[in-house]
Amino acid sequence: MKRLKLLTILEQQGCVLLRHGKRHDIYHNPQSGASEPVPRHADINEQLAKRIIKALTTA
Repeated sequence: MKRLKLLTILEQQGCVLLRHGKRHDIYHNPQSGASEPVPRHADINEQLAKRIIKALTTA
């Protein structure tokens, strides 16, 4: 999955950029209180992308 597509999905679910890391960006969902690192690679493994989406969108 392309990184920009993943970020679009996360932002549609209400996630916000918490901070920039060295190799990852940290996204936070204020509704569930969950935070997850998102790698800065152009292509992100499908399984990893699904895990990030699931972790940030489920309470």
